[in-house]
Amino acid sequence: MRIKICGITRPEDARVAEQEGADAVGVVLFSDSKRNVSPDRAREIFDAVGPFTTTVAVTHTRTQKDLEQILALGPDAVQISHPFRFQDRPGSRIIRVIGRGDPLPEDCDAVIVDDSHGGGVTFDHSYAQETVKRSKIPVILAGGLTPGNVATAIRTVRPYAVDVATGVEMSPGIKDHQKIRAFIRESRSCIP
Repeated sequence: MRIKICGITRPEDARVAEQEGADAVGVVLFSDSKRNVSPDRAREIFDAVGPFTTTVAVTHTRTQKDLEQILALGPDAVQISHPFRFQDRPGSRIIRVIGRGDPLPEDCDAVIVDDSHGGGVTFDHSYAQETVKRSKIPVILAGGLTPGNVATAIRTVRPYAVDVATGVEMSPGIKDHQKIRAFIRESRSCIP
């Protein structure tokens, strides 16, 4: 099971996530989220992890200018909610956020099922399962995941990866290292 720890605002939290076994770390840019960081801070966080940890820039922006600034950071992937269209493929992989009622996109490298679009609201099990069945690209599960429910969610939905932000925090943007450890342990317990 692949795991992304998202909404990271401090380099030390990114290092702990990586040390505990997270596959990816995410930072929020150009958003009204309490976890929003500047491009300079995002660079510090990305630089805190090694070359085998995927860096993901998460944004809810609707402007091309913001998206260009994000792509200039050179993240491994960009997670977007707005239906941007790309004439040329950017150097980063594209992850599109979808919720109930959204069409299943094909112009991306993965989809993330998150009805709350980063709000931490628990996902809809049946919608997530159906998306996994229908999708030809990897499906990442997010929304209300915690160390206490992630193993059941993985066994029920069978996603490609899981993504957590609020479920491993002490306060918005400040990660609880014990919760990160527990989340990763519980996620990995589902691997046969």
